[in-house]
Amino acid sequence: MSDKDYYKTLGVPKNASAEEIKKAYRELAKKYHPDVNKSPDAEERFKEISEAYAVLSDPQKREVYDQYGSAGVEGRYSYEDIFNEDLFRDIFNGFGGFEDIFDVFFGGRRRRQERKFNPRDVSASVMIDLKEAFNGAEKIIEINRKTLCQKCNGSGAESNRDIKTCPQCNGSGRVRVTQNSLFGRFTTVTTCNKCGGAGKIIEKPCSMCRGKGYTDEKKKIVVDIPPGVDEGTLLRVAGEGEFGGDLYINVHLTKNPALKRSGNDLIAEAEISFPEAALGTEIEIESIDGKITIEVPPGTQSGETIKVKGRGMPSLETKKRGDLLVKINVRTPTRLTREERELMEKLLELEGNKSSRLFGRIFR
Repeated sequence: MSDKDYYKTLGVPKNASAEEIKKAYRELAKKYHPDVNKSPDAEERFKEISEAYAVLSDPQKREVYDQYGSAGVEGRYSYEDIFNEDLFRDIFNGFGGFEDIFDVFFGGRRRRQERKFNPRDVSASVMIDLKEAFNGAEKIIEINRKTLCQKCNGSGAESNRDIKTCPQCNGSGRVRVTQNSLFGRFTTVTTCNKCGGAGKIIEKPCSMCRGKGYTDEKKKIVVDIPPGVDEGTLLRVAGEGEFGGDLYINVHLTKNPALKRSGNDLIAEAEISFPEAALGTEIEIESIDGKITIEVPPGTQSGETIKVKGRGMPSLETKKRGDLLVKINVRTPTRLTREERELMEKLLELEGNKSSRLFGRIFR
């Protein structure tokens, strides 16, 4: 798969709902299916829209695509993983030639039993605070996943003797069907409805999984959160998905009341008095890794920022730390004692005299 805009291919916005994506694909598929549209590029166009739907209709694949583009999807899934037969079944139910969509992609060679327990990825979320994002953390995640049945090892049968060749398709998994639809009369080679394309039928289902070949389980997994993770960071835990697939963990950060994050920089605020702003002072700030003392130079204005290099968050890739940015807010007094008021008036008088002398020098 090359880098493609799947949303543009289907003509839907990036915030489109699952129903909107399904509706858009259904309309385009009926328009471009090669059995209906005989133009030279119809089949290629049909493949493009089907690929877009296969990714955007699956929440896990869509999340990976939104973060990494189609290259990210290609790196995690095989072509057959993307074209999951169950995904398209209800879309084309009752539309003759559309039932056999996978012949377009796999030349009629694709068999359902080959896909039954391919590895599938699972997603989960974890909430951490800013301190844990700074230091790294160990979290326990509980996930629900499907796992191969231990009793039948995925066959779905109570024993191997209970697996028989399908009498309807003679083990091929495909049958020839002629159907009438709104597009005309179609004769297709389609999935055998007796065995579901497996070529085999099970006379006595497994008592543990009831013939599914898998069981549902809850599992607790210990996850190492590396220092430097940010909101939306996607962590991969290999082999902890379904049937050997991977687990992808979306990291979310709780808000810190004293520190805000901007990339690898941290932003704090400090309040000082008017005299401290005028004369300069030293203040103590609570940083992510302890208290630090910073120098506020004389004449600092309200809203100015003082940078403390190397006291921000570590980079997830390089581990180099960002900066701490301290925004200075100058406090204006609202109630003055008599002595304070006299001092302020004296200061105002001095400021006025300075302005008068400056004015006089300019126009002398």
